[in-house]
Amino acid sequence: MESKERVTSGCITTLKENEIFVFGCRNSGRHFDGASNFALEHFGAVMGQREGRQGQSYAIPTIGGAIGLKEIRESVGVFTKYALEHPELHFLVTPIGCGGGCRSEWDIAPMFEEASKLANVSLPQCFWHVLKLKDIKRPSVFL
Repeated sequence: MESKERVTSGCITTLKENEIFVFGCRNSGRHFDGASNFALEHFGAVMGQREGRQGQSYAIPTIGGAIGLKEIRESVGVFTKYALEHPELHFLVTPIGCGGGCRSEWDIAPMFEEASKLANVSLPQCFWHVLKLKDIKRPSVFL
C-alpha cells in the first residue's frame, strides 16, 4: 500500500543513520555516473562491487554484460530478502534501471511488488504509480 512516508525523494543528498541508498549500477561494479557515482562519492559504494550492501548504499546491477530483465528481477529478489532481514534499516530505492539503464518504470516497478509490502522500503513515486496500475497493460509503442 502506498504511503507518503514511503515515497523516495527525487533528490537524496543526505541520509539518516539507518537509511540505505538503493541504486542501479553496471554489471562490472564501475560506478562512473548517475546514482552509482553519487553513492560512490557520498554513501560508501565500493568501486568494483556490483551488488549488495556497500556502506550506506545497496547496489542492484541493471546494465552491462548479460544483464537483462531476468537478472534484474533476480537481484531485486535478493534485495527484497535483505530488506526483510534488516527491519532496523530504511531502504530508499531510486528509479533503478530507468536512467542510464534505459528501462521503463513499467519494466522495473513490478519487480518491487514484494518489496513494496515492507514497511522499511520506500519507492520512487513513478514505481508506486505503476504498481497501483499494475492491472492495466503497459502502453503500446507505435513503431
